[in-house]
Amino acid sequence: MDSCCGGPTNHEPGDRRSDNPGYDAIFDSRFSRSIAKRYGRKGLRPAERQIVEFLSGSGIEGATVLEVGGGVGEIQLELLKRGAARALNLELSAGYEEDALRLIEQEGFGGRIERRLGVDLATEGHGVEAADVVVLHRVVCCYPDYAKLLGAAAEHARRALVFSYPTSNVMSRTFIRLMNGLLGASGNSFRGFVHSPVAMAGVLRSQGLEPSFHWKSPVWHVLGAARPAQP
Repeated sequence: MDSCCGGPTNHEPGDRRSDNPGYDAIFDSRFSRSIAKRYGRKGLRPAERQIVEFLSGSGIEGATVLEVGGGVGEIQLELLKRGAARALNLELSAGYEEDALRLIEQEGFGGRIERRLGVDLATEGHGVEAADVVVLHRVVCCYPDYAKLLGAAAEHARRALVFSYPTSNVMSRTFIRLMNGLLGASGNSFRGFVHSPVAMAGVLRSQGLEPSFHWKSPVWHVLGAARPAQP
């Protein structure tokens, strides 16, 4: 099962430090290099492709993108290639920055992607501007209060929101329990979560976003939601 990305923080908005040793120990520069290297060789993974396809089909031309926990930023890069105007990435783990900045320059998107380190949207969303579309890939499963995180993300989505989450079944819950046990035994504070898909979709509906897209694989699901068109 692929690792999740993200988690709570105590930084002030705009602070480019990270004091989350549990997350930084897992999502370090070596983990980042493996993600960037794979993207360079093979492009997006299936769930990431579905995220990009959903947003492209919803109309991405000229749109602003907010991604929470975007890692090295491969989804943002692909959305800009398809016509998005600019992107903002909120990241909690410092290990991605070097690879992310290298990819931005490599693809020629310098000045169109902003990266902020140490900003928790759920608790510091007042300092983050709204965007046309919001993305959370492999993030919700690493945040204890899914309702607060998804609620904040939905508030920042003017047109659409798409997120991924692990399959909710006995196997995934057992995997998460075992992973959390091993991390706890090693002294790492990182924890993973398998939240209720129905409850997560309900949070989006409560914020005026109607789920309209659902893709699933044995490991990951992708849910896309959009605001109803204004008459």
